Amino acid sequence: MNAISEILAKSGYSSDRIRFDATVVRGLDYYTGPVFEAQLTFPVTNDTGDVVVFGSVGGGGRYDDLIARFTGQAVPASGFSLGVSRLLAALKARAGAAAFAVAPLVVVMVLDRNAISASFQLAQELRAAGLRAEAYVGEAGMKAQLRYADKRNAAFAVIEGEDERARGEVTLKDLALGAELAKSTESRAAWVKDRPAQISVKRDQLVPTLRAMLGERGGG
Repeated sequence: MNAISEILAKSGYSSDRIRFDATVVRGLDYYTGPVFEAQLTFPVTNDTGDVVVFGSVGGGGRYDDLIARFTGQAVPASGFSLGVSRLLAALKARAGAAAFAVAPLVVVMVLDRNAISASFQLAQELRAAGLRAEAYVGEAGMKAQLRYADKRNAAFAVIEGEDERARGEVTLKDLALGAELAKSTESRAAWVKDRPAQISVKRDQLVPTLRAMLGERGGG
């Protein structure tokens, strides 16, 4: 115990951050040695204005027999897991959501199954230009991919199907504006006629066009 305390002290963990407690018990039966738990002890104010202490956000321990269950070979081991969502919620409550703000997301849709690599290359090009972008991974069609982009709270979707690629163009869909128009437009015919939330641009103008559109909405 003294040796552990000395190692922790040399690593910068003082006695107010590390506590030995013989009553800590992990619920899994494969632990064969010491177990540990990480707790947040500082109070924070949550979204409803209540002051709370989040408590445990992770734990683990020594499990020498675990690997042998799968490989038949005895290997000394230890490990831990973190409650990522719980930890993030605590940090946001403490530092404020603004500290975790990220750049608007651009989702590149993958519609031409014969040119998947081109879609991933397009996403890589956007990231190289300093834009936050990802390409859709999966077998779904356009509607499902747009729903995915909405769930990711993406600002724009980039559409480059077979027809667009043949014309040397890409289509940009402003997802936030499209959602707002869907609420305010009385008829779909009027929306289809104007289509202000969707434009087509030449492939080599994708990056500057996206930057300009993001700049207009305060995200560039």
